[in-house]
Amino acid sequence: MNTKKIMMALAMFALVGTASAQITKEQIKERQELRKLSQKELSEKASKVARKEAKKLKKEGWVTTPGALPIEKQLDKSYLMQQEFGEDMFPKYIMAEAMSIGENYDAAKMQANELAKQNLAGQIQTEITALIENTVANKQLAAEEAASVVHSISAGKNLISQSIGRTIPVVEVYRTKANKNKEVLVRIAYSEKMAKAAAKAAVREDLEKRGDDLHKKLDELLGW
Repeated sequence: MNTKKIMMALAMFALVGTASAQITKEQIKERQELRKLSQKELSEKASKVARKEAKKLKKEGWVTTPGALPIEKQLDKSYLMQQEFGEDMFPKYIMAEAMSIGENYDAAKMQANELAKQNLAGQIQTEITALIENTVANKQLAAEEAASVVHSISAGKNLISQSIGRTIPVVEVYRTKANKNKEVLVRIAYSEKMAKAAAKAAVREDLEKRGDDLHKKLDELLGW
């Protein structure tokens, strides 16, 4: 995999919060290729992308709070976490970001975190749906069964959002607007294990409401 392809892949993973797009075969392939790279190679490429984005953010007026890691370091950590995948190509960390404006920093930060959690729920939906579709491709789950589960995942976005526990703050920067309001940008991460648990709770509740015991089969197939 050449440098250009690596940079393109890193740029793709930087676009967190876009949960409406389904995981494609090409994306799965890129994830597999990234897993083959050494940690040193990944770190070097992530650092280059981080420095470039940090320069752009600084130019736009974004700064960090006193005592926080420099923007470059925060972004570097973010990119490295986005490149970690399990054997099933499910991300070890689901990432999401959001921005919010408030009269003071704390209010803007709180709102940004809530919006990021909602984006996180969408990301979890997308990844779990991809896993379900993969079980159909492997003939482990019938198409009608998969459709039922996907329905539950779609119906359970709010529950997934409510089930999300403690997230990992990865990036936190802010800038002061002309009217002195604060605009805060946050990027958060959520572990694979906890993401699957949140999805499982949402799917189980919806299936049980509809009198469907399919969740037992999912426990076996997906290791839930």
